[in-house]
Amino acid sequence: MRFLVRLITTLLGAAVAAAGAVLAIEAVAALVQPGRGGVIVPWQRIHAALSVTSWDDAPVRVTAALVLVAGLVLLLVVTGSRRREIRLHDPAPEVTVTTDPRSLARLVGHQVRDQDGVATAAVTASAKRVQVKASSQFKEFGDLQERVTETAETAVQDLPLRSTPKVLVSVSAPKERR
Repeated sequence: MRFLVRLITTLLGAAVAAAGAVLAIEAVAALVQPGRGGVIVPWQRIHAALSVTSWDDAPVRVTAALVLVAGLVLLLVVTGSRRREIRLHDPAPEVTVTTDPRSLARLVGHQVRDQDGVATAAVTASAKRVQVKASSQFKEFGDLQERVTETAETAVQDLPLRSTPKVLVSVSAPKERR
């Protein structure tokens, strides 16, 4: 979602910069040759077309509706792209401590991968849930599920988190190569 916000802001910034460049060119051309029409934009034709357009015309209302919908979509995108932070216990009243889900997942992932018998592990984390998908080095993995679960839960409980997320662990056998 953050990528979408960055893309939209980049495109809007480029559009504003282009409009500013056109306006600057038109202003310089008007200073150099007053009374002449626009260099890039045909201002006189646009003025003539807009002077016969009323606020009650259908194209004006459709354009207003489209701009309204586009604004609401942009508001929804920006609202949904807030930073996902995980709050930790504050060491002092005036200090706020947070971490991001990627850091929590990285911490749990390192500890899980250090377990004997774990070939790979993929960890995703949020404030409410830490999900671990590990694969065993061997086809028979015995108590690996319990060890990985205990390691992940210990890693999460050792952090001074305000609320402890639920830990979900799944262990699979290694994929055979063909």
